[in-house]
Amino acid sequence: MRLIRNILIGLVILIAVLAAGAYLLPRHVIIERQITIDAPPGDVFPLVNSLQRGEEWSPWLDRDPNVQITHSGPEAGVGAIMEWVSDVPEVGNGRQEIVESVADQRVATALDFGGMGTARAWFDLTGDGESTNITWGLDADMGNNPIGRWMGLMMDGMVGADYETGLANLKTLAEAG
Repeated sequence: MRLIRNILIGLVILIAVLAAGAYLLPRHVIIERQITIDAPPGDVFPLVNSLQRGEEWSPWLDRDPNVQITHSGPEAGVGAIMEWVSDVPEVGNGRQEIVESVADQRVATALDFGGMGTARAWFDLTGDGESTNITWGLDADMGNNPIGRWMGLMMDGMVGADYETGLANLKTLAEAG
């Protein structure tokens, strides 16, 4: 009996420490990846300023050939919206809207993953002669949920590789002309 009581007390203490420790972790997780593309910003920008064109290099859409995608608003720029529904957990369901667009320099989007939360993503482009340095970033608010805060520690590992794949796909597409 005493052993069971001590185990239970130990578990309660462990859970309390993990829950309290979660609030020492950052609420916002920022992930960024960068690549240099051998094409001027004027050739790269249209590929990130249109959510429809983004389907050509997305690292996620190949995971579910049956994903249902709908577009609304303008074809490119502020107000362009893409919504998707997928049974594949790595793709999931969500909505993305371009909320900022500065020609050949920056595109920012608002992401809504339903019950999985919201995030902000961006592409920053810097021209360097005939090449473009592009940074793809994500700022995810992990909220006040202790489990979300601990999940934030794994976000870079979960999303970073996909960003690298997407940027490599974007590079191939932009350099092909």
